[in-house]
Amino acid sequence: MEAEAHPERLTHFNEQGRARMVDVSDKAVTARTALAETRVKMRPDTLRRILDRSVAKGDVLAVAQVAGIQAAKRTSDWIPMCHPLPLTGVNIEFADNGEDTLFITAEVKTTGKTGVEMEALTAASAVALTVYDMCKALQKDMEIGPTRLLVKTGGKSGDYVAEAGAEGR
Repeated sequence: MEAEAHPERLTHFNEQGRARMVDVSDKAVTARTALAETRVKMRPDTLRRILDRSVAKGDVLAVAQVAGIQAAKRTSDWIPMCHPLPLTGVNIEFADNGEDTLFITAEVKTTGKTGVEMEALTAASAVALTVYDMCKALQKDMEIGPTRLLVKTGGKSGDYVAEAGAEGR
């Protein structure tokens, strides 16, 4: 929050106050990880069809998993200030509450000079959007979110662990 109160300290602005990609040349190379989560709330019959692999478009979770991996790898293509990163691992996992919610986690790893928080958040979001896309013929009023960063490790700013959410799992 300190940087928000003092814009001159934000590193994404150049001397003219215009957006720039941060120069990470002098940063140390460290192992970095990020874990993000989101969820898709739907009718119980929609969740059952996903888990039973009986959605007409195919295996929803398999396709969504690949979408998440691709999204993590391509984050810098659509988040303007993100650095392209050589990812060393992307893992997408699913859980459900046995009723109406699909939980999605995306873990991303690299060894580099900048973190992978955006890659994890992008991956989780792409997974949820793919689930929606593949199931929209069954249900158009599915709800996505909240989406948030759960854990971040490595780098100058150190580790971060989110507080338990109001809904918790």
